[in-house]
Amino acid sequence: MKRFLVVIALCFGILVAAAACGAGSGGGSGGPVSREGTTGSGVAAPGSGTVAPIKGGPGPGGAGTTTNPGGDVVPPVQGPQVIRSAQLSISVKSGSFDSSLASVRSLVELEQGYVSGTDAQANPITNDQIRTGVISFMVPATKFDETIDALSKMGKVQTEHISGNDVSLQYVDLHSRLANEEAQRDAMLALLAKAQTVEQIIQVQNQIGAITGQIEQLKGQIQYIEHNVAFSTISVQITEAGAPVTAAPSDSWGFASALSDAAHNFVATVNYLVTGLGAVGPILILLGLGFLLWRRAGRPGWRHA
Repeated sequence: MKRFLVVIALCFGILVAAAACGAGSGGGSGGPVSREGTTGSGVAAPGSGTVAPIKGGPGPGGAGTTTNPGGDVVPPVQGPQVIRSAQLSISVKSGSFDSSLASVRSLVELEQGYVSGTDAQANPITNDQIRTGVISFMVPATKFDETIDALSKMGKVQTEHISGNDVSLQYVDLHSRLANEEAQRDAMLALLAKAQTVEQIIQVQNQIGAITGQIEQLKGQIQYIEHNVAFSTISVQITEAGAPVTAAPSDSWGFASALSDAAHNFVATVNYLVTGLGAVGPILILLGLGFLLWRRAGRPGWRHA
């Protein structure tokens, strides 16, 4: 009986030892494997001199949103980035220029846009009324077509030009460059924390300053594109129909034209004479002085002296 218990104890011990060995080998094969200069999580090890890869970035076989080391996620482009603009020329009824201009301003306010400029001209004969003018404004891109339709109902459209500039490629490129610059800045900040001499600190700070300047420029360009994509530019020229046109005076006999041509020719001739005198005047003065000196030198009293 004792031998039987001893055999059972030995078998139980062997099973426990085998289970422990299996757990150890499984943990060793499934754990993170570290490479030179990096830890198991893929982050650069201190002192390795390498920059940590961007988390969430696109892998070799696919795309994804980019996350900077600082935690800022670069948003993916939602559809094409197109800058739209329009130029319209509208003819309104006589005497309704002021009300039409006010209607355009009300429309801009209704569509949550803003007026960027207004240029109005007064008629040269009757300065008490404004006949033509141009108003430029920006409206949200989502209300661009709605605004064009509303403007077309204000009068007769003489000309209409709508254009669009696709800047999607430039937009994506700017975001990629921004993510790269921010990653370099974060790497330089890590090096700055490890700098030990004043010279090293100055060099790293200079690099950080240059990279920060590039980041601010890229952000400014991105904001400019985003603003122009979000808001479309519209320019409307309003012309009042039946505006008096300055007519040229009639001269069936041609007498007034002849007098005008004669006066023009007279003035042109005087102009040529004055110009010629101005050119030869200094020469004539020098010749006159020379002649006077020659005459005076020929006198007896001048020679005796």
